[in-house]
Amino acid sequence: MFSDVAMLPSETPERDRGFAAGRARLAQAYGRLPPAALMLLAVISVELSWALATVILSDVGQAGTAFVSTTFAATVFTVLSPPKLGGIRKHWPLILFFGLADAGMFLPFLWSLQYGIPLGIASSIAFLGPLGLAVATSRRFVHFLWIGIAALGVALLTPAIGHDLSAIGLGCAAASAIAWAAFVPVTKLAGRAFGGRDGLTLGLWASSLMLLPFALVEGTMLQASAVSIAGNLLVALLGSVLPWAVEYSVIQRISPRTYGILVSLEPAVGALVGAIFLSQAIGLRMWIAVACVTIAAIGVTLSEKPED
Repeated sequence: MFSDVAMLPSETPERDRGFAAGRARLAQAYGRLPPAALMLLAVISVELSWALATVILSDVGQAGTAFVSTTFAATVFTVLSPPKLGGIRKHWPLILFFGLADAGMFLPFLWSLQYGIPLGIASSIAFLGPLGLAVATSRRFVHFLWIGIAALGVALLTPAIGHDLSAIGLGCAAASAIAWAAFVPVTKLAGRAFGGRDGLTLGLWASSLMLLPFALVEGTMLQASAVSIAGNLLVALLGSVLPWAVEYSVIQRISPRTYGILVSLEPAVGALVGAIFLSQAIGLRMWIAVACVTIAAIGVTLSEKPED
């Protein structure tokens, strides 16, 4: 008995060293994965979160899902790396703008799904935001060629409005695209102002406060079951926490051009996820539309000149 007790102190360091060695091997394996593979996992994670969100919206609601997911993501980043609060007084307008852009991307996109817009189409329209921003900030002729191809993709969706697709839902997806376009420069400004992930964490808290009134007015969140709330946390884990954590490390290893190409896969992945997990039928016309937007996004990023 006493000999068994005497062994405990020596066993504890052994276990600790074993855990540390396991974490080191896991980190080493993660570092060996190609950046493209990691980014593809991040894109798939985001689209799976949207698919899951469409299933649980009836219990928690669109605003409730956005609020719970954003708050959970902000909490996780705060715990992992508490932000420094010294710059809030100086940069509070930037934090509010960041939160507004984040909330404007999330909630309208969920509304578009609730109105029956297929995931692939909603993702394609939302991606027009950063695509349009990339073209608007360039003066090269080839970029206007890519925006024309993207416009063709949206035009292919137009005949379905009023028949198979909701005009309100398409408008919500367009609002998400505008917010995404605004989110790109405000993210750069926040990174320069705060450094690290502090701007992201503070911006997510601002977004949570902005989404809270919508969630309370909606009222569904207050009546949701624990299972539904847990589903929302899973949406946040797949759609916010994991992608941001992966992309933050991957961006250090790849060029902005490569990052833009990989992110442009979201519409195609969204259509595939919607077809597989949500049984959303997408005909040839819709596949061509998604392909046009994706090809345009890849073309823009390929033809952009690298920054100094």
